[in-house]
Amino acid sequence: MLQTKKPAVFLDRDGTINVERDYLYRPEDFCFIDGADTAIRQLNDAGFLVVVVTNQSGVARGYYREEDVDVLHAYLSQRLAEVGGHVDAYYYCPHHPRSGQPPYVQECDCRKGKPGMLLQAAREFDIDLARSWMVGDKKADVDAGLAAGCRPVLVRTGHGESECRNIDADQVPVCDDLSAAVAFILVNSPDP
Repeated sequence: MLQTKKPAVFLDRDGTINVERDYLYRPEDFCFIDGADTAIRQLNDAGFLVVVVTNQSGVARGYYREEDVDVLHAYLSQRLAEVGGHVDAYYYCPHHPRSGQPPYVQECDCRKGKPGMLLQAAREFDIDLARSWMVGDKKADVDAGLAAGCRPVLVRTGHGESECRNIDADQVPVCDDLSAAVAFILVNSPDP
């Protein structure tokens, strides 16, 4: 029987794709972590859907607007296109459970470590979560991936080095950066 659902690689943004900068929203402050752009292209070439899932509590806190998040994602896509890569979809959580301004101060199911963004993407893109991966630099990324039924990978970039102590490294692979994580995923995945 032909499989119709596709696997995805869900990627955290800040600290995984780009250099961590607190509350990044301006394109001029965006900088890829070395090799991240070509790693995303490798995922494209291998047939994975690439979906960015990012917590953006800076919206709730009033540091920037949702429109600013969209502008940064358009810029990221433009930069990826320069190396022949692309992101299939962007999802972000603008909420924070305690800090900020209405209507963004709320408990939600989209803020990672909850799986809401991944589950929404799975519904909208017919993603096979059991064959998918979640790559990020925080325990919340790992938790969201596990809760959604994906295989998580922690990267040491961004907050990853300090987050290593918060996960079970026997259960969750730890890679130096997104390039290394993509190499690991490609070796450990059946053909998408």
